[in-house]
Amino acid sequence: MTDHVAVRGDALGAPEDYDLVSFDPGMPGPGNVRFRIRAAAVNFVDVLVASGRYQVKPPTPFIPGAECAGEVEAVGEGVTGLAPGDRVFTSRMGGGAFATASIARAEELIPYPDTLSFEEGATFKVSFTTAYLALVDRAGLKPGDTVLVLGAAGGVGHAAVQIAKALGAHVVASASTEEKRALVRTAGADHVLDSRSATWRDDLKHVLDGKALDIVVDPVGGEATEPAFRSLGWRGRHLVIGFAGGSIPKIPTNLALVKGISLVGVDIRQFMLFEPDAAARNIARLFDLHQQHGIKPHIGRQFALSDFAAAMNLAASGSCTGRIVLNMD
Repeated sequence: MTDHVAVRGDALGAPEDYDLVSFDPGMPGPGNVRFRIRAAAVNFVDVLVASGRYQVKPPTPFIPGAECAGEVEAVGEGVTGLAPGDRVFTSRMGGGAFATASIARAEELIPYPDTLSFEEGATFKVSFTTAYLALVDRAGLKPGDTVLVLGAAGGVGHAAVQIAKALGAHVVASASTEEKRALVRTAGADHVLDSRSATWRDDLKHVLDGKALDIVVDPVGGEATEPAFRSLGWRGRHLVIGFAGGSIPKIPTNLALVKGISLVGVDIRQFMLFEPDAAARNIARLFDLHQQHGIKPHIGRQFALSDFAAAMNLAASGSCTGRIVLNMD
């Protein structure tokens, strides 16, 4: 089990400050698993963490990357339910995904169906569990509800479109470019809006055609939040997932009072920490939806591990339609 490599930086910095080096994670101790990484997701937050601009700074030397998928190579003493050859994916804020092998606690690894590729497995967990938590657990989505998804071509947005449609919702998706709007049409959105339109709220009213808007999925924040919040109907639910738009919006709270609207926070990390059994049930339900409805990530670009800097810079630019993946083979 040698000849493995990893992207490593002795100090936090730009992608070009990292090097591809020989790396052996060693053999797993009790309760741990060694797994071969076949693919890793490259996300904007990975670049923030690697550069030292994230709110939590990891210790150095540091191997970037949180999400990856691969195969179990060896299990430590006391590990049950996993065996060499099992396909697994994981997401860990401590990094380590930009490598060809790693060690993880057994409970951090999730076996997944072989109908998902390694690339799809590497990009599945965070986006799809976040979208499912938001729509089902936090918003109580019912068949027939009307859902607006902001940033619908992003990881969480694209997952939310697919999950909402699979669960019987009427979906309006908003995205910034024609390429991204084409992607969300393919994902099943009933109506697609140009998020840069000067008449965006009127465009939304037109496609709603008098129907109430029940749920807003908002991983964007910024200027998109208030007009979406104002568009909700009685007892609407606005799901706050993130601020990819770059700023944290301020909403007049009287709007919530007048319409009985709920502003609901969605934090997948804390949900998995405080409610691990519920999180495991949600993963199982997502696998069922994958098998029944074909929900899965869209891979926009793939890079060899040696091209990690180009992949990270593309992720930082936000210009890629679909997910960015490093292939280890």
